Amino acid sequence: MEGIIDIVGQEQFQKEVLESQIPVLVDFWAPWCTPCLMMAPILAKVQEEMAGKAKIVKINTEEPGNMPIAMEYKIMSIPNMKIFKNGEYVKEIIGLRPKDFVIQELQSA
Repeated sequence: MEGIIDIVGQEQFQKEVLESQIPVLVDFWAPWCTPCLMMAPILAKVQEEMAGKAKIVKINTEEPGNMPIAMEYKIMSIPNMKIFKNGEYVKEIIGLRPKDFVIQELQSA
C-alpha cells in the first residue's frame, strides 16, 4: 500500500512514530485477523486523503521485533489503532471502523 509504512522493530518505530513531525496512526494488526485485513483498504484511503497532514504505519504484532512494542502499548485485541502526536500516544481506535470515522479521529488529534 503506497504511503503506508510497515514497521519492524523499536528503532524504526522510534524514527517513524515517536520522532514524526505530523500525527501518526499506528495500525496494530496480524495476518490471520480478518477485520484487520478488511481495515487495510480503508486505511489506504485515509492515507490518500491525509497525505502530508498525517501518516499511517502498520505493525504486525506477530513479528518478534514488534512484540515488545505491542506489549508496551497494551495491545489486547486487534485491529487496534493508536494515534500519536509529537511522540505521545493520544487516542485509540479499536475494531473495524469506516474511513470518515478514522479521518475525524486523526483530525481531532
